[in-house]
Amino acid sequence: MSFADPAAPEDLIKEGSDASFMTDVVEASRRQPVIVDFWAPWCGPCRTLGPALEKAVRAARGAVKMVKIDVDRNPAYAGQLRVQSIPTVYAFVNGQPVDGFQGSIPESQIKAFIDKLTGGSSADADLAQLLSLGAESLSLQDWGGAAQAYAEVLSMDPENVKAIAGLAKVYLATGDADQARQTLAMAGDSQDPDVQSARAQIRLLEAGAGAAGETAALRAKVAADPADHAARFELARALASTGELKAAVDELLTIVQADREWNEQAARRELLTIFEAAGGGSDIARDGRRRLSSILFA
Repeated sequence: MSFADPAAPEDLIKEGSDASFMTDVVEASRRQPVIVDFWAPWCGPCRTLGPALEKAVRAARGAVKMVKIDVDRNPAYAGQLRVQSIPTVYAFVNGQPVDGFQGSIPESQIKAFIDKLTGGSSADADLAQLLSLGAESLSLQDWGGAAQAYAEVLSMDPENVKAIAGLAKVYLATGDADQARQTLAMAGDSQDPDVQSARAQIRLLEAGAGAAGETAALRAKVAADPADHAARFELARALASTGELKAAVDELLTIVQADREWNEQAARRELLTIFEAAGGGSDIARDGRRRLSSILFA
């Protein structure tokens, strides 16, 4: 099987900031290790270490990511982490700093640092590459490519929950809900966010199954009586069950804005399921949560 070379994907090395630190470093490190390089333009050793770090990160072929933080422009997290001199490098795993060093070091030591962080296994790098390919294929609705990538991961690591979740999402997208459920069962009681997302997608599919073919009729009912929250709620469920999550969010937010307590906050609870199904870092979840908060706390 032949895949595109992922040695330098656009998001493998990025400029970070205090504003994006939680997303780029803390949240991202729950999926794979993230190296943070605290530097400044005036720092001579930084100009030596930075390119060497980038080279080593690319050589790891997706097993680790790197975020560069200019401490002059972004002093907050550097202060919290007690960065007293630069360059300082921290490695984050599962949202926490787990290792680090100060000053410029030789390339051999940089490689050893990354090998320690990733386990130094080419197999791990291959898994990370395939998982990244699977996720990209999912985002492009390339169901065949995604299925192929996730199946290969499972052939190498049969208990890989991210591949299990990804494969389940492929089955859901192609209309095979039963196979999706069977696949998800392989994840046991895993609380991995991708597994939770797939489970939420199944709940949405099941909840809207009865109304999925009545979208036009439900739209007509809502148009005739915008205060008919029950019809609007069923319309939102029908939309969500067919993958129209943004449209479903719009309908549910309309209900919350009109009557946030309607039916024991059913619209709000359905919104949380949609956000989970879309993925916490998705545009749908981020924008939806922002709009929900502006309604609830206006």
